[in-house]
Amino acid sequence: MGITGEPDREQLLRAVEGGSPEEVGKLLDAGPGPATAPELREELLATAHGWYEEGAEARLRRLTGAVGPARTRSVAEGENCRVTEITLGGRTVRDGHGGILTLLEWTFRILTPVEELVTRAVRHGDREHCDWGQSESVFFMRQSPETWAQKVAFHRHPDPLRRLFVAELLGMEAFGHSFMQHARWYERKRLEVLAGWVEVEDDGAVLAELLWVVENEDFPGTQALGLRHARHPDPRVRRRVPELIERPLTAETVRVIRDLCRDPDGEVRARAAQMLGGEELREEDRPVLLGLLRDPDPEVVRWAASATARGYDRSPEITGALVELLDSADPDVRLSAAYGLALRDDPRTEEAYGKVEPLGPELEGDHRSEGLWRWRAGMYTQARSE
Repeated sequence: MGITGEPDREQLLRAVEGGSPEEVGKLLDAGPGPATAPELREELLATAHGWYEEGAEARLRRLTGAVGPARTRSVAEGENCRVTEITLGGRTVRDGHGGILTLLEWTFRILTPVEELVTRAVRHGDREHCDWGQSESVFFMRQSPETWAQKVAFHRHPDPLRRLFVAELLGMEAFGHSFMQHARWYERKRLEVLAGWVEVEDDGAVLAELLWVVENEDFPGTQALGLRHARHPDPRVRRRVPELIERPLTAETVRVIRDLCRDPDGEVRARAAQMLGGEELREEDRPVLLGLLRDPDPEVVRWAASATARGYDRSPEITGALVELLDSADPDVRLSAAYGLALRDDPRTEEAYGKVEPLGPELEGDHRSEGLWRWRAGMYTQARSE
């Protein structure tokens, strides 16, 4: 819907009923208009609250009298969120009324209770849903020790979804705390919470999120934490472990990475391959890496090829495996293989880049594409003698 000038009452009400927080936000940003009137504010809040409490599909059924199944589909809402679009009885709405209610309350300077914001966030059980995202945005803007303490207290809640929401909030703060008032206080408190929480969390999804947060913090004992979870039954947790391991690998940590390279979960193998491929390989590690470069999972091969290309192993076996990858159907893998040959000053580099080009738009500007002219310029000649 195109917006010209200040929105009128009907536009605002239709947008609220329609269930798209993005659309409501655009109308509110277009100008104060009638939204400044206290009676309309109450009407908008009541409308959003009614749709949220009853549920979009239930209200459509009541309003249209329609029977039978509704037609639903997941649609993008803004750049980072999604909602469910519901069509029933000739009407279509989106189920973002919780996010709209949160947006309206913040816009109208109403401080929603912390418990209510958390409840709205997790209602759909989907961290990509706009209701989740709107609650996150408000929490990020509400900077006070009281609000912080109340939201973080949910890390002890029996519902793992609420704990996951809090873990994600702590992750957001890790990246944005420098812009917050009293940043050092928040950082100290956040680390205190994380230190105790990560030791006792038993839900795989929450623990994986906590390990991701820890990975991006100045957190003591990060590697030891990763090693303790290398055999965790949930693959989401094991996927975090390679990023918690320090370089260069030691005899102990290389054994852990080698085991993860044989993990039944493809993403675990891919992340472990990224770590192993960049190392100076021991003799017993080379067959493991060769297996990853020929893995049945294309994503594992992609990660392994990228790491191996810039890795330190210059053995004929690894170089030969890179040559094999020049026949891959994946252009990203072919580019990594060609780049690896260039870094090794291999005489087949020119031919290798011939199998890569032309580069698609997703690879244009990739640093690996510069390998050919750098090789021609003799910038990698030292690799031959290494």
